[in-house]
Amino acid sequence: YGALEEIEKKTGKDPLEVLDQAISNMKPKVEVKSRRVGGTTYPVPVEIRSVRQLSLALRWMSASASGRRGMQMPKAVAAELLDAYNQQGNVIKKRDDTHRMAQANKAFAHYAW
Repeated sequence: YGALEEIEKKTGKDPLEVLDQAISNMKPKVEVKSRRVGGTTYPVPVEIRSVRQLSLALRWMSASASGRRGMQMPKAVAAELLDAYNQQGNVIKKRDDTHRMAQANKAFAHYAW
């Protein structure tokens, strides 16, 4: 609740809309899973179910907010949500790295099953 109040103070917008948009910006669409084929391990890009997308986004946001030193948790969560809303910050970087890794290994997509 403190984070939502902080978002409303900083943006003047409805905090639930900001929260919804920030979470949808944080969600990864694909990830890389290891598959062992013939004695070799391949990084295979796979699409992520919506439940896992949400859990990864919230886990990354929580870890990133707790990593902000010198801030109380509600202010840190608000800062992370505002960064995600504006398509910047640690969580967006992590999502982009995940997508980049999947893009780099799409040659192994035929091993997905």
